[in-house]
Amino acid sequence: MDAITKFINKPERRDVLAIVKGFRNGAVYGAKVRFPHALVMTFLFRSGSFKEKTTVILDATIQHSKNLAFFVTIYKTLMYLQKKINGDIEQNAHSFIAGLIGGYIVFGENNNVNQQIVLYVFARIMVGLSKLPVKRKVINEPNHTFSVFAAVVWGVVMWLFRHDREVLQPSLQASMQYLYLDSDHWSTLKNFLWHNK
Repeated sequence: MDAITKFINKPERRDVLAIVKGFRNGAVYGAKVRFPHALVMTFLFRSGSFKEKTTVILDATIQHSKNLAFFVTIYKTLMYLQKKINGDIEQNAHSFIAGLIGGYIVFGENNNVNQQIVLYVFARIMVGLSKLPVKRKVINEPNHTFSVFAAVVWGVVMWLFRHDREVLQPSLQASMQYLYLDSDHWSTLKNFLWHNK
């Protein structure tokens, strides 16, 4: 065991072994994040047999896990190669280039899992970019920014749902249909309080 520990801790191997560990961490994190989400969403909102639901859950978990593992591997490999090509000096643009290439290769296919991951990241980078001018002291932090942001987001989504709902993601359309349109219809006390339809 000591020989393995010495081998993996040699400084000249750390960058390469960090790529391997990144693959592992991507796979584990993808499974940890996707499995509970897929489990809950599938059993709450999907029809089908237990076997069909289990297949959907496992397929989504494997895809999420695989995609994160491969993205981390591509990203870390490209960061390592760019640094080596540049005389062991990391440049500011290296992370953008590695992320751009990895994102295109791994998340470029338009499917449900990739859409959810990309939209999740997009939302967080928009918040991050909005904070950047304050962090860099370009502007002072405005008051009530989250309140205004929340108001604009909800105003836009309600307008789109009312007038051009087909441009919204299907899962969002379904949620909004349930909340705002299905609540307009009932015929008995049972489908007023207990069942939707």
